[in-house]
Amino acid sequence: MIWYLLYPFRGTTEGPVLEESHPLRIAFARYGRYAASHVVTTLLVSVAVASVLIYPFPFLYTTDFTSGASILPEHAWTDTLPLVDKNRVEPDVIMRSIWVHGNYFQALNRNVLRSALDLQDELLGPTVNFNPRRYIADEIDNANATNTDLTLDQRDSYHVANGLTNQSWFFQSPLQYWSCSSETIEQDDDIIATANERKTQSTSVNVTLRHSTVFSGKRFQDRRLVAADALVITLVHHRDSPVGRQWQEKVQALKQNTDDNWDIFNYSPNGKTSEMYEFQFRPMSSQDVLLLGLAYTLVLIYFLTSLSKLRAVKSKVGLMVTVIAQIVLAIFSSFTICAIFKIDLSRIPRLGYPVVIFSMSLENIFRLINAVILTPSEHNTSKRIGYAFGETGFVALTSVAQNLIILYGLSKLVSPGVSAFCTFTAIALIFDFFYLSTFFLSVLSVDVRRTELSDALAKASIRSHRSVSDPQSRQTWLDAMLQGRIAMSTRIAGTIVMVGFVLISQWHFFENESVIRALSRILHISPKYKNLSLSSSLSEVHQGRSPASWLGLQDHETARELIHVIKPDAHSYIARVFYPTIFVLKGSDRNLSANEPWFPPAVYDFIRHQSSPFIVTIIVIAAAVRLLMNYLLWDELADSARIDGADNDPLLSVKTLSRGHTLDVALLTASSDGHLVSIGLDRIIRVWDVKAGGESYVLSDNDDSSHIPFPILAVCIDDESHWLALLTSSKVLLWNLVNFRWGPVLEVERDRHKPEAFFFVPDDSATIPSLVVIRRDGTLTELRTDQARPKSVMLTEGSSIVSVSSLAEKGFPAQVIASTRDGQVHIATQEDNKWPSSIVNEGSSTERDLISIQSLPELGFFLVIRFQTVDLVDSQTLKTIYTFNTDPIQPKSVKCFHSRPRKMRCGSIALWSFTMAYNHAYTRDLMVHTYSPQNEGESLCFCDPTSPTRKTCCPWQRAKVSKRTIKNPGVWDALPSGIIAGVRKKTSEKARADGHDDPQRLQQLSNLRRRHQPSQSANGHGIPDNNWEVWMFSHFGKKETWETQPLCPKIEDDGHLFVNNLGPMARIGRASLAIGLSNVIKVIVVGNERFETGDRAQPEDGMPALGNRRRKGPSTLRAKHAVHCPHC
Repeated sequence: MIWYLLYPFRGTTEGPVLEESHPLRIAFARYGRYAASHVVTTLLVSVAVASVLIYPFPFLYTTDFTSGASILPEHAWTDTLPLVDKNRVEPDVIMRSIWVHGNYFQALNRNVLRSALDLQDELLGPTVNFNPRRYIADEIDNANATNTDLTLDQRDSYHVANGLTNQSWFFQSPLQYWSCSSETIEQDDDIIATANERKTQSTSVNVTLRHSTVFSGKRFQDRRLVAADALVITLVHHRDSPVGRQWQEKVQALKQNTDDNWDIFNYSPNGKTSEMYEFQFRPMSSQDVLLLGLAYTLVLIYFLTSLSKLRAVKSKVGLMVTVIAQIVLAIFSSFTICAIFKIDLSRIPRLGYPVVIFSMSLENIFRLINAVILTPSEHNTSKRIGYAFGETGFVALTSVAQNLIILYGLSKLVSPGVSAFCTFTAIALIFDFFYLSTFFLSVLSVDVRRTELSDALAKASIRSHRSVSDPQSRQTWLDAMLQGRIAMSTRIAGTIVMVGFVLISQWHFFENESVIRALSRILHISPKYKNLSLSSSLSEVHQGRSPASWLGLQDHETARELIHVIKPDAHSYIARVFYPTIFVLKGSDRNLSANEPWFPPAVYDFIRHQSSPFIVTIIVIAAAVRLLMNYLLWDELADSARIDGADNDPLLSVKTLSRGHTLDVALLTASSDGHLVSIGLDRIIRVWDVKAGGESYVLSDNDDSSHIPFPILAVCIDDESHWLALLTSSKVLLWNLVNFRWGPVLEVERDRHKPEAFFFVPDDSATIPSLVVIRRDGTLTELRTDQARPKSVMLTEGSSIVSVSSLAEKGFPAQVIASTRDGQVHIATQEDNKWPSSIVNEGSSTERDLISIQSLPELGFFLVIRFQTVDLVDSQTLKTIYTFNTDPIQPKSVKCFHSRPRKMRCGSIALWSFTMAYNHAYTRDLMVHTYSPQNEGESLCFCDPTSPTRKTCCPWQRAKVSKRTIKNPGVWDALPSGIIAGVRKKTSEKARADGHDDPQRLQQLSNLRRRHQPSQSANGHGIPDNNWEVWMFSHFGKKETWETQPLCPKIEDDGHLFVNNLGPMARIGRASLAIGLSNVIKVIVVGNERFETGDRAQPEDGMPALGNRRRKGPSTLRAKHAVHCPHC
């Protein structure tokens, strides 16, 4: 809410994003990295704190109002509210009382009890075996009754048990435990035991004689009363009751007559003799249940909706459990703290406590999760968690501080019960932030480190916020919300729920009054709430508790019973409470013999009886959590210590796979689970397991690979990484990567045309998926192991194929899109064993030459790429959704990646961002275009541009684009994780400036046949060529990452031949590449790579990736001259 209040000064309602060099952000980020790196330690701390605070909960709370423990909230609104006499409220009843003291905290002394009984009989008349319902034989003449000379029959006839009238009365006294009999008191051998046994005894009007109502200044031990400071005898009567007048006159007479047995004191703070109080016990109405049910429903809908929008699809159940566990821990911990510090939470219905905490906690939780999702996936787990927590920790802490200030202000204005709720909420917010920073942060880092969140995070949609250079249009938040461009932020929802619930709770206690009168009452009575101190103004008496604080301790069950007696059909009553007259037995020692305990008796009972089990339980829980974490993360603790131990390690890492070939690597293909297949000019086909550290074996039959007919024209691996297919000129060889054996051989018709594509078609019904070969002349051949002869169809007639791409996803028919030399685009769809094809309408562009195709399998779309335009085409309807305008594009250089798609309500898919990268046709620079929605809360929608769109849909026509240029990119690829990585050769700046070639370069060109590089000697001769470097670039929101590393840091150890140009490049997983460097293979990894099956976001065509080995020549672009960039 604070950011909304500061909108006129800041111009935005978004929370501030601290600079990365800000001390607060550095501190939060450092802690986040530590928590993610030391998951077990952080989790143990949170579990230990939670156990320490939750274990005492059942021992500190009870439903027994006489045990000295805190009272659990019920399903009712209860409170004792002082009223202002100016309001001229007519009381329902009048309460008068006397307090009888003996020695300090010795009120249960036999002598004190007998003396108190004498006082009681003096004020009320004989009360032994009191029974107002006894049979009264004669007619009572109440008209002649005097104030001071009521007969027993007259007194009892006015009792409320005989009918509720304006003259009714009843009383409560601890002496009723002994039937108000002096003989019973004398014969009682254990007075304290009797007081505890009869604590649930009822009076003649069914009002329980609870310790809280008949004693003041109580001491409890083991949930039993052990001492009391005063006996409280209370008379409750109506305004016209003769018994009340009799009590009043006899008390005055006792004060005037000097008594040798009693010291009498008047308790009258501020000169007043009485106060007006309202006692409430209001059960939850159907309206309350409906409102709370609606609140919980809205919170649940918000939680599930926010959860569904998260890209963490694999961990939704675990995430729900973690979120609920965090909030439950915060609530129970807060209840324990409130019990320890004597904060009474029994006045608000128990169902009201969780909903406020849930609504406020979810805000920080989802902010942290989204921040982790938006971090670059190439970072290791600790860096991602640290960066996200550094970005959101300050906002969460500010939100907590803001709400604490609001709660403090509200607690000064509302009634005591609502004020206690404000205190509870403030404590819960602090604990919620603590558990967010420990428990939830550690669990989130475990989920990210494991594969439950890593897959979703790697595929996460990256929302491109406005960059610093982008102009920001000044538009009010209200206008944007009314136009439907943004929704009301959840950053203010939690505060609104909190303030709203406090106001609604306060309204419950004043619902029978007007708003103005209720507000005036709040302002007038609020100072009195602060003055309910324990100490009494009678310093000479040294009372254990003041009458005002004693009145505030009356439990709601007593209030409910009294309401049933006084106003049976009501939920509250107003009483004029006269301050008690204090009777102290002469000769009593009222000097303080013990100080008031700091904590409730239940706390000391817990320490006395539960210390050993408590300590053992905490140790056992900590050990169990430690063992559980070791079991769950047994295979990752070592890796996490290695990966997360060094936070400053570079993102880029290069590993060399050497001694696999003696000649150049000519062909590479890879699968997402870490299998890499290399085919060299030495006629060796080697399978590498990159995930296992580079282990490899050679494809052969009994250690003889001569039966494999060379050359190999194409190679591919199926999506499940079970089968490897090798295409030769006459047949296809299949190798089982799981069982390490050869599969069936498929015959292929000899064709003079070279293949343009070679790939598997997913098929769950077949043991070995079918294969598709597409030739340059437009022939499509499908190879199946269950068919003796392959079936071929013609995709194109009369024109050769220039580019081919495929859409082959499980559960959908495979599609092949091909472009021809005359500029036509054909699409063929698999229907059983047939491949019917059709021509795609190219759109409005007039360019019909050199069209290339790029499929987007996760979206079901494909790109038709021309010289300066790119069409986005729906593979089902074959309609062009949008046409991108670009710089001149080098043929077959376009690569794309995008955020994870989500389904919109209109039925179309949508993205947070879409990135297209390509080489400039003239400068050979790498051009990176990133498209994102124009406004916050929108998504790039793939719906038909002619159809109406929803408010959250951003058509491609309104998308904003950010462009970046990378000079001298070399050979590169766009990784599915949203990273562009490549290898380039550094050029000599001095040689370029002088116009001469590098002498080392000339020496290399003159010694092409002597390809083995000499080792570097001590005198500096024979320096190897080490000008190759690896680079990576990523752009996530406002954060750009650029890093370079040498491709061959120790070139003398690589053992590769002389290198003039790079070899083929293949994508292995989501964040790794393999590139041939003469006879060795370099594996480039950006950040963390897990090598998971089926993690390929873009299809491979199975054709040789030649890299820079293609013959250099003039540009094939018509009417354009090739312009070579000096950086290339």
